[in-house]
Amino acid sequence: MKEILSLLFEHKTLSKEQSGSVLRSIARGECNASQIAAFLTVFMMRPIAVEELEGFRDVLLELCLRVDLSAYQTIDLCGTGGDAKNTFNISTLASFVTAGAGYKVAKHGNYGVSSISGSSNVMEHLGYRFTNDVSVLEKQIATGGICFMHAPLFHPAMKAVASARKELGMRTFFNMLGPLVNPSFPKYQLTGVFSLELARLYHYLLQQSDRTFMLVHSLDGFDELSLTSDFKIISNSSEQLLSPQNIGLPKYVQADLNGGETMEQSAKLFLEILNGGGTPAQNDVVCANAGMAIFCINPSLGREGAIAQAKESLNSKRAFTVFKKLINS
Repeated sequence: MKEILSLLFEHKTLSKEQSGSVLRSIARGECNASQIAAFLTVFMMRPIAVEELEGFRDVLLELCLRVDLSAYQTIDLCGTGGDAKNTFNISTLASFVTAGAGYKVAKHGNYGVSSISGSSNVMEHLGYRFTNDVSVLEKQIATGGICFMHAPLFHPAMKAVASARKELGMRTFFNMLGPLVNPSFPKYQLTGVFSLELARLYHYLLQQSDRTFMLVHSLDGFDELSLTSDFKIISNSSEQLLSPQNIGLPKYVQADLNGGETMEQSAKLFLEILNGGGTPAQNDVVCANAGMAIFCINPSLGREGAIAQAKESLNSKRAFTVFKKLINS
């Protein structure tokens, strides 16, 4: 690690092989807390190179506990996080709405860094028991349409850096890695990114896979389809700049998406939205993101048709039924 840090402090970038090697060392517990913090800090001070991100991704996937859900044609809805917007749990709610509409969701998540409540925070608070038991996860997705994978249980390196990330309390390159390293290797992926620069990196890396993907970035900095500005959609074969009106929805303001000041408030809001008590803004944002996931899987519906399916899932409370079934499984 000392040699790697010396290179980085000289403003050099790492090769794919060097990046992978240092992450293996971290995962094996060969680096102390100060070294890990210094390593993470470098990438908070400059853009990450595509070779570095690729090396980190490849080693996380090499070392991960794999979950074979290939029979279910799953999708993951996962944002990078770290956009410092303190929104409610949009992608997690959209995951339940997507499952409620009849699609299979393999949700990958972690604790929040820049917000009160990441997906793992809210799921844990509401009673979900994290597991890496593959048979349990497969049963959940087979019977309820969704399973939840808490990233540190599947990725040794993520577990090794969890303390440093929490103490730093800021976005690190692990935020960028989360959506790229779902241990079930889903067939479809909807990913929100916090910058167009990162969207370009993701586009390059995801094109190397056989995954059908859709990247979403709201131009005012949200790592999801926020309906607060125009947004960019990048898929396997196209790139579009759209407005909320283009998908049949109104424009909202950032205050409409606030996630609360405490974990209790975030969890209460999460349940209210799933149980039919959300505001028009909250419901529309959740259904816009779920709709894009559905459209990614079934483009023949069109964007507005996919969003209509998402609204039906939320309004009929099928999404809430899926949630209760998962919590009680």
